[in-house]
Amino acid sequence: MGPAEIGSLIPIVALSIPIVAIWTKHRTKIAEMQINATAELSAEKAAQYAQHTRELEERVRVLEAIVTDKGFDTAAQIEALRRDTAALEDRRPQ
Repeated sequence: MGPAEIGSLIPIVALSIPIVAIWTKHRTKIAEMQINATAELSAEKAAQYAQHTRELEERVRVLEAIVTDKGFDTAAQIEALRRDTAALEDRRPQ
């Protein structure tokens, strides 16, 4: 490889450096956008799971109260729970 060939490669290399830098910056920006989208989706799912867990815990508390409290009529309590559940579902955001 002679000096003329090396001299012709210098402008090619000089132009390639900014192109690679721009491409790398673009890829980094896309990766950040993907990470942010995944984080938002994860946070939304976590909030949904937390709400569902609270609802299940409340139902378990009510069931424990029914099972442990023998002074009340079980059928009446079940009907009351059905009314309460319907009221909770009406308040739940859609």
